[in-house]
Amino acid sequence: MAKQFDAFEDSHQKMVAEQHVFFVATAAPEGRVNLSPKGMDSLRILGPNRLIWLNVTGSGNETAGHLKQSNRMTVMWCSFTKRPVILRAYGTARTVHTRDADWAELAALLPDLPGARQIYDMQVDMVQSSCGYAVPFMEFQEERTVLRQWAEGKGNTGIAEYWDTRNRNTIDGFDTGIVDE
Repeated sequence: MAKQFDAFEDSHQKMVAEQHVFFVATAAPEGRVNLSPKGMDSLRILGPNRLIWLNVTGSGNETAGHLKQSNRMTVMWCSFTKRPVILRAYGTARTVHTRDADWAELAALLPDLPGARQIYDMQVDMVQSSCGYAVPFMEFQEERTVLRQWAEGKGNTGIAEYWDTRNRNTIDGFDTGIVDE
């Protein structure tokens, strides 16, 4: 049975630290719901009700566009090993861009990844654990290097051009705030 908590407990934080992938869901009031897998050791729990995660440049930029309209976010982890458990954090989040005053402070807590695009700062109002009985056992092999290599090949100028031409709007046409106008 699912159990709800007001905050991350120590056992939740331990479970999160053991996972190599997490999933983020957001939705604007209209348009498509976005659900994205994330990895690259890009998430940190900063306290019982706060987490941050680093978003690197990718093909879409849905989360930023959604949060400009509705700050709701859900983050989910599921264990593919050991004890079958699914963990969700529900709350509200804000987008921190590279140009924002608190970028450097938050970025110092995360890995230095090429193509870093935003940091999402989430206030968690509920954590829910549920069974993961239907989640298969899977073994982690290694992180993919393709995105890192792509971003390094583009360089800062190429990344900025990509943001301007490919990350400015969501698939529903919502502004993502990636380009400071």
